[in-house]
Amino acid sequence: MLTGRVNAPEINTKYGWLNTNGKSYSINDFKGKIVLLDFWTLGCINCQHIIPDLQRLEAEFPEELVVIGVHSAKFDNEKVHNAIRKAILKFGIKHPVVNDAGFEVWKHYAVNAWPTIVLIDPDGKVIGQRAGEGIYDIVKPNLALLIENFKNKLNRTIFSFQAEEQLPGILQFPSKLLVNVAGEIYLSDSGHHRILKINQDGKILQIIGSGDRGFTNGASHEATFNEPHGLALHSNYLYVADAKNNAIRKVDVETGWVTTVAGTGELSYYFFEDSLNEPVNPNSPWDLAVANDILYIASAGNHQILKMDLNTEQVWRFAGTGREALADGSLLEAAFNQPSGLVLQNQMLYVADAEASAIRVIDLDNKQVNTLIGTGLFDFGDVDDDLNGAQLQHAMGITYYQNQLYIADTYNGKIKAVDLENDRITTLLAGLDEPNDVEIIAGKLWVTDTNHHQLIKVDLTTGEKFLVSVTENMDIFKKD
Repeated sequence: MLTGRVNAPEINTKYGWLNTNGKSYSINDFKGKIVLLDFWTLGCINCQHIIPDLQRLEAEFPEELVVIGVHSAKFDNEKVHNAIRKAILKFGIKHPVVNDAGFEVWKHYAVNAWPTIVLIDPDGKVIGQRAGEGIYDIVKPNLALLIENFKNKLNRTIFSFQAEEQLPGILQFPSKLLVNVAGEIYLSDSGHHRILKINQDGKILQIIGSGDRGFTNGASHEATFNEPHGLALHSNYLYVADAKNNAIRKVDVETGWVTTVAGTGELSYYFFEDSLNEPVNPNSPWDLAVANDILYIASAGNHQILKMDLNTEQVWRFAGTGREALADGSLLEAAFNQPSGLVLQNQMLYVADAEASAIRVIDLDNKQVNTLIGTGLFDFGDVDDDLNGAQLQHAMGITYYQNQLYIADTYNGKIKAVDLENDRITTLLAGLDEPNDVEIIAGKLWVTDTNHHQLIKVDLTTGEKFLVSVTENMDIFKKD
């Protein structure tokens, strides 16, 4: 008989709950249910990868299973209740989540990695735990055994939890942006699973994607995406890092037709010597940069940089061993930490290496990786200094302009500038909520203020800040 021997420790904390309409729960409230605890932190891409598995299990076992998220934050910003709330909305999480900001629940369950799941039987006993991704095929047979063993003890009443609600708006979690030669702006409206083309006044010129979460090709009003992020233009095509579909999509800018050029939707992993001489698939691609006929891909989910030959549309490994670490060296010796932002300038590919709060640079001529800012996976802060002493917190966006790097210092809610001549960093803008990208457009700094669901532009000469009012253009909905 499958049963646990240790009583499940308490899961309630003083920091409160989400998706419960303010109600708190103890472990005893779920007696008679099989409980799956999901220990996660909102910026962790591997934690995001198991959400579809959790949702699948919840749908298949609605009467027997209760999933509870235990949010044990890595970064300071991730401890904030509202930051967790925004992540819940962004990822479509419907089950209750307890804020474990003090790591009490984490310690009581002896967890030591994100993500980790713990399975608890209907008697409130711990069955076991497992760290890592790919949980569905492991958990499902254990659920079947527990249901059989406890069939007379199961409480089959379906718990009713109240999910957080998102206020409606034209933008929802805007992510990466890009300007074309005409000065028009492409914007990943990631929470609406679409790409917008707008002018510099914010008027919508084109909508690419139906707005539904999915993975289908076709005309711009029918095609679907799943949390699109990075964008790049080459020839007459817009390339899209379709992050949660693990794919690169291609949009014909003249017709709006959407196709898939890389990725199957599945998660793919390559470590050290794996698949060095054969095409590979992206894993949670987060940003793109293009030069000549090469598209560079920040493959955040496998902690690597990939490259696509745009003539053959095949993707190859380029830099990173696949392990999550801050290691410099040659392309295949170096290691990254969830790379999430790219910009290419003068044969230097700059990388916002989010989980190490680092800025890395790949010399494309010498094929070497070096670190400009950052010292390790668990080293972060908010320090303006020379580059050796500077600290960021989960920076995700980066661009280049006039010998300066502009950085979306995401979890510090700031935009910072790196003077590459004097090796110093300064803060330009504060008070943002998880900005994801920066871009220089017509001499102004444009920022996606992601969790505020808005676009901001800053006059670099005067420092004056403007809110870009993104407005619908009803003409684009009219039929010929």
